[in-house]
Amino acid sequence: MSTPRDALPDHVCEQARLSRDARFDGLFFTAVTSTRIYCRPVCPAPSPKRSNVRYYANAAAAEADGFRPCLRCRPELAPGNPAWHRGEDVVARALKMIDAGALAEASLENLAARVGVGGRQLRRLFVEHLGAPPLNVHTTRRLLFAKQLLTETALPVTEVALASGFGSLRRFNAAFAQANRIAPRELRRQPRAPGNGGALVLRLGYRPPYEFDGVLDFLRTRALPGIEQVDAHAYARVFGPAEAPGWLRLSAWPDGEHALKLELHCPQPERMLGLVTRLRRMFDLDAEPGAIAATLGAGGVLAPLLRRRPGLRLPGGWDGFEIAVRAVLGQQVSVAAARTLAARIVDRWGDPLPTPVLPGLARLFPAPERLVDADLREVGVINARAETIRGIARALLDGRADFRAEQPLEEFVACWTALPGIGEWTAHYMAMRALSHPDAFPAADLILRRAAAGDGGELSTRALSAMAEAWRPWRAYAVMHLWRGVADQAQPSRRRA
Repeated sequence: MSTPRDALPDHVCEQARLSRDARFDGLFFTAVTSTRIYCRPVCPAPSPKRSNVRYYANAAAAEADGFRPCLRCRPELAPGNPAWHRGEDVVARALKMIDAGALAEASLENLAARVGVGGRQLRRLFVEHLGAPPLNVHTTRRLLFAKQLLTETALPVTEVALASGFGSLRRFNAAFAQANRIAPRELRRQPRAPGNGGALVLRLGYRPPYEFDGVLDFLRTRALPGIEQVDAHAYARVFGPAEAPGWLRLSAWPDGEHALKLELHCPQPERMLGLVTRLRRMFDLDAEPGAIAATLGAGGVLAPLLRRRPGLRLPGGWDGFEIAVRAVLGQQVSVAAARTLAARIVDRWGDPLPTPVLPGLARLFPAPERLVDADLREVGVINARAETIRGIARALLDGRADFRAEQPLEEFVACWTALPGIGEWTAHYMAMRALSHPDAFPAADLILRRAAAGDGGELSTRALSAMAEAWRPWRAYAVMHLWRGVADQAQPSRRRA
């Protein structure tokens, strides 16, 4: 057994295990040597003897040591551990790339080269930090998703294999049986019936507290007509490609379980894991509220805001280009005005779906190819912002800019501010929404500078930036708390896009 360098101390794990503390769900796993099974700390099964318990920082490390996932607490439902993805070191960047499918598309050597190390060094770093090499992390991620599909849906086993990233049913069956000591078909003794309209229904777990209403409130004012619908209870969206469109709906799981309910119709099974990963990022389901509060709630202007809304999250966006266009449209105008302009762009250049897959949702956001030469003045976009949007589309198409999640924040901001019409505020806002970067901070924002002053005054951008140094690496969460604090006091006449 390899103990990761950054693992939680055993006495902390022991206390969390015995109390079944949901705040630690996904931050470690408990393995029992007498049964060779590993569990979440919230597992309802009787607590094993301490002498039979081992603690692992992640599921891949437990499986690498020969333990299989518990069928009762289902480790596949545990939220991710954000500590491994945080920061800009080699391991964090490589993990983000694995989540994006890097090892499904290329070799370990290729992944190592992209993060600037050799394959052996990357393997050593993963074992040192995570307790398992990169390929084990990649395989465990796919197998746990397959286990969830087999347990919760009626999807055929062949499609489960595709959905979890296995191109071969034979390889999937062999890998699944080795990890779970049971064949896929044996696990599915009572497959679930299809959901509404043939949709799959999946649970997406999170660590409490989680303010789902706050995420919906933020997304509701920015929802794009024809593409998204957000009401008091759920977020719904259509997605492409236009020739095989899908739809999804996300709502709170009933009965108070720490999970969201995903209803998903996806005609292309091979896209499912990527879509679920995207939704977990968009709704910030892997955040660790305790770590965030420990930094932001230490005192000062944020302390009362943290007490009022301890589960506030960082709402992401579905697509980088979509967020970038919205950010530019929102420069110096209200959220409502930016939404109106975005809706006109969707109506004029968005790809229509042959048949609406959900009532009222019948278009896809235009790709960069559609807007690179579009005359956006036709829909009321002023010339300067129209040129900026065309410049963004051009930069994405020729590879001068991108939305890779693994890139350092400073590199992302420098790349985008090199484009005409993109300033620091816009670049940081894009990093908050498109990358879900926890430390992005649009310091020039007028609402932030007034809210942080706390006395009816207004801080300078430099003064706010200096104050925010104490909030690293969670400055983006400070933004959300300050914005929400202003909204709670009174509906502002102007807010950023």
